[in-house]
Amino acid sequence: MSQDILINWSPQETRVAVVEQGAVQEVHLERTLERGLVGNIYLGKVSRVLPGMQSAFIDIGLDRAAFLHVADLMPNIAAKHAAPRERAPQMGVGDAEAAAPAVPATVVNSAPKVLTPNPVLPIERQIFEGQALMVQVLKDPIGTKGARLTAQISIAGRLLVFLPQDNHIGVSQKIPPAQREALRQRLVRLTATSDGSPAGGFILRTNAEDATDEELVEDTAYLRKTWLRIKEASTRQPSATLLHEDLNLMQRVLRDLVGAQTQSIRIDSREQHGLLTAFAGEFMPDTVTKLQHYSGERPIFDLFNIDEDIVRALSRRVDLKSGGYLVIDQTEALTTVDVNTGGFVGARNFDDTVYRTNLEAAQAIARQLRLRNLGGIVIVDFIDMVREDHRESVLSEFRKQLARDRVKTMTGGFSQLGLVEMTRKRTRESLAHMLSESCAACSGRGVVKTARSVCYDILREILREARAFNPREFRVVASPKVIELFLDEERAHLAGLSDFIGKPISLQSENSMTQEQYDIVLL
Repeated sequence: MSQDILINWSPQETRVAVVEQGAVQEVHLERTLERGLVGNIYLGKVSRVLPGMQSAFIDIGLDRAAFLHVADLMPNIAAKHAAPRERAPQMGVGDAEAAAPAVPATVVNSAPKVLTPNPVLPIERQIFEGQALMVQVLKDPIGTKGARLTAQISIAGRLLVFLPQDNHIGVSQKIPPAQREALRQRLVRLTATSDGSPAGGFILRTNAEDATDEELVEDTAYLRKTWLRIKEASTRQPSATLLHEDLNLMQRVLRDLVGAQTQSIRIDSREQHGLLTAFAGEFMPDTVTKLQHYSGERPIFDLFNIDEDIVRALSRRVDLKSGGYLVIDQTEALTTVDVNTGGFVGARNFDDTVYRTNLEAAQAIARQLRLRNLGGIVIVDFIDMVREDHRESVLSEFRKQLARDRVKTMTGGFSQLGLVEMTRKRTRESLAHMLSESCAACSGRGVVKTARSVCYDILREILREARAFNPREFRVVASPKVIELFLDEERAHLAGLSDFIGKPISLQSENSMTQEQYDIVLL
């Protein structure tokens, strides 16, 4: 299936749309101000060592010094001045075989000694003030706290995670145990150097379970080239310098989304097109010919009405061409999809109408899952079908459409209640979470109390206040719709309460209040 990728760039935001067969299937966005530092690699400078906390403050060029705990140092990193008595005791042959192999320390611009791993070696014997140290950001700065760092560098690729300071070959724990050893042996073979010696460790990511040898070799080459560039920069850059910034959205698109089916990658910024071409030329030369600068007068997303699709993707209801529709509800625990015939009456009989609606819904649901980036558990309530062949056909079509999704999915059959349960791996925030927030009026419930319900709440509250206090007058301040109801249909109830408590009740409309908000002022 042919694929086109459109990139809309602006100084404040980058948006990417993946278009297949003339329809947008995925939308990715990244906002400049919201982009964090996690994954960035710096050449830091140790500004202070705190033996009492077994931690250190590292200057990486930010407003506040970053924090490094001894547990986040490489197990065998040591300062040049470490005394021999701090070395671990000699181990026997059996112990040595069980221990992790020695790896180069991450002390930069110095002559570090590689020591036997010693987890109890105090931090003051491993690093010293003024030392240059390569570190990576684990957590972004929050409030008054600086960033959290690690000296255990890892570089993520599309299929693999590279551990340049280690020789460990691992497989994601999410892959079934029965397949892990075979995948590990395969990765050992593919990542070995020409002389058979290991050159860095790798972890096979979950989405690489079905990857080809060629794809794994390409990812390995990209990661090693990235690490060589980082090491080279560390030898010529001063301390407190950024060595490697985690890939931005456009670069991740080239790494993760572009494949043999990609026909073109169009970007509407000449400057960013040049930068992306340079990046592709160094790391992914096969993609250079697909990069195009879009200079048309129309906004690039207007070519396929992408903005309209984004607006529709924020709605609960999705209309089908036949007249049926979907209702999609996203909660913290799961996502539910309800299929309805709507205005589709069919041309033959009821069974045929239901079958055709479900077939169309199966295609639409698979697209909406990708477009909205819905992950976790998904429950689909197709319209009940009597015939078994119809159920099998709808399920087969649903699985066929899901197979086009880059994100891993697992689908079960129809349950006894006629529901289809499936899971889709969470890769990032859903489109709704990225573009919207909870409603201030309903606090994310999706509904508000009726004006009449609020009126009755106010009447009960006045009665409660009248029993506790003895004011001269009660004044109700509420939204215009609630006040209007008190002046019309609920006028008799308000007057009856006023007579019962023996106090006047006045009304005041406040346009700034939501329908559920009100105040009772004691005068």
